[in-house]
Amino acid sequence: MALLLVIVVIVVALVFDYTNGFHDAANAIATSVSTRALTPRVALLMAAVFNLIGAFLGEGVARTIGNGIITPEGGVAGLVVVLAALVGAITWNLVTWWRGLPSSSSHALIGGLGGAGLAAGTGVHWGVVLDKVLIPMVVSPLGGFVLAYLAMVAIMWTFRHANPGRVNRRFRIAQTVSAAAMSLGHGLQDAQKTMGVIVLALVAGGYHSGDDIPQWVKVAAALAISLGTYAGGWRIMRTLGRRIIDLDPARGFAAESVSAGVLYVAAIGFHAPISTTHTISSTIMGVGATRRLTAVRWGVARSMVIAWVLTFPGAGATAALVYFLLASLI
Repeated sequence: MALLLVIVVIVVALVFDYTNGFHDAANAIATSVSTRALTPRVALLMAAVFNLIGAFLGEGVARTIGNGIITPEGGVAGLVVVLAALVGAITWNLVTWWRGLPSSSSHALIGGLGGAGLAAGTGVHWGVVLDKVLIPMVVSPLGGFVLAYLAMVAIMWTFRHANPGRVNRRFRIAQTVSAAAMSLGHGLQDAQKTMGVIVLALVAGGYHSGDDIPQWVKVAAALAISLGTYAGGWRIMRTLGRRIIDLDPARGFAAESVSAGVLYVAAIGFHAPISTTHTISSTIMGVGATRRLTAVRWGVARSMVIAWVLTFPGAGATAALVYFLLASLI
């Protein structure tokens, strides 16, 4: 029974990874597509490749997810908790994707783990949640907004006497690099979260010890998120690329570059599983605010913030319900 559940959890984790890819594909490429720096299909292919590469660049975030959020019991009981958490996160991803809301797959997963853990009476490490999740959840978008604003001000000052057409052409080329950097950061952050969940299931099932990540887990998670990214997330892409603000190539480059930097620092420096969605959304708002504050469509931003706030309780409540259902059947 335990082996069967481990296999089921791994499959569901990879399904989550795939939905994470198509749900968050817009994070890396929406700005490049909206400014016509890249065609949608080329952008998706590039994002998929760099997501794949980024997944192999570290293990810090995976370790935080794998042993930092909850400590489930061993055996079937622990596996049910992990499975319920994944189903809760996938359900939330699909609902927000259908509504075109760029919510956080990362926070859906963490909310799912917390909700299933509470339902099962499993210990939730609230100190880690505060330090590695809640504080970064607030700091990363605020920091991204400010840094993107300052970066765009610096670009505007540097090129204030340049020919606008020539500047736009150069920044369209530069966006190829910034979009690749953003995709690399997305793989570095989000693929590791699935790796951590798979290791959590392996440990609960008695098939692994410690928090190191087996190579086959890395390969499977990297491929799943890469394939999901290539499948695309067109609904959310429209929200990020057009509905927040009409971007030009310079602003797209600034938003992507700052977002990538924030993702790298959080993953490598702090092992914090931050949201790529929150980060790119806030940097788009930051570069947009350099025109004027009214240039940003704050109504759309408000809807996104509501989705962010609801993600933890929404995914957590769904995971708790799934746990009670599974516990009654198994």
